[in-house]
Amino acid sequence: MTNEAAPRGAELSVIIPVLNEAENVAPLLGRLVPILERCVGSYEVIFVDDGSTDGTLAAIAHAHGADPAIGVVSLSRNFGKEVAIAAGLDHASGAASVILDADLQHPPEMIETFVARWREGYKNIYGQRLDRSADSALRRALTQRFYRLFGSFGDTRLPEGAGDFRLLDAQAVAALRALRERARFNKGLYAWIGFRSLGVPFDVAERHTGASKFSYRKLTRFALDGLMSFSTLPLLVWTWIGTVISMISMCTAIYFVVETLVFGADVPGFASLIVSITFLAGVQLLSLGVLGEYIGRIFAEVKGRPLYIVESRIGCAEPLARPMLGIVAPCVPADPRA
Repeated sequence: MTNEAAPRGAELSVIIPVLNEAENVAPLLGRLVPILERCVGSYEVIFVDDGSTDGTLAAIAHAHGADPAIGVVSLSRNFGKEVAIAAGLDHASGAASVILDADLQHPPEMIETFVARWREGYKNIYGQRLDRSADSALRRALTQRFYRLFGSFGDTRLPEGAGDFRLLDAQAVAALRALRERARFNKGLYAWIGFRSLGVPFDVAERHTGASKFSYRKLTRFALDGLMSFSTLPLLVWTWIGTVISMISMCTAIYFVVETLVFGADVPGFASLIVSITFLAGVQLLSLGVLGEYIGRIFAEVKGRPLYIVESRIGCAEPLARPMLGIVAPCVPADPRA
């Protein structure tokens, strides 16, 4: 079967966020397209170019020339993977949508299993990583600690090993489109929307080419977004710390009053005074920093800026919903010279 175009209302949309993945586009499509032709009646493949500086956009435009069902939404700059996924979901028209990484660590062959489970009535089918051997030991340790902390204090439970690799029914996609927060933690959003869910285990493959775009600094920011988007624990911690310090101060004051009444006045030590002042000042600054993180997120929300700006689109239909999507450029045909 040949999919001549990406009609509005394709059975399956495949969303692939990309950043400098020119060398991975052709190998990915070489494995992905035969699977889609085999397991669904019609499909569309939506790449979201998140500000690539290599030949990624040209490679996708070339693929579009061979198969009109392959398109790309090119963002005006790098907005981050979480926002790129949101842009892809905004443009998806399928009865279901699959989110897939371009580096082939997410095996495209799993899509057949996802589709089969979807046809059984599940609306949120996610891949569950069996191991993280592809990650460094430090990253594995930090990831485990984060998910343990999130599971203990977050308002939403995250399935173990679940990530962005998943199939979402159109009803679940519509629910995600309604969530327009700027500090996005998609793993939490997938769990928060609910629907009938199922995990499908898979082994993470080796990256085809390139390296991870997530530095430890970005991962730290991502972890903070997750905790602060789904928990008020960081604020509550400083309430507890303030209460404990107040109780210690009160007990200390009572001790000094009793000591003065019994033994007379004593000259306080300079060192203990300096240590007490600097300790309390540090606690206050830390608490203000936590407040500042929450206030900064509130400030970003109330400005009401769009999640992303689209510079151009090739082979993609107009977004289904216009309000609050972002600034969207008109669809342009593929460059015949690509």
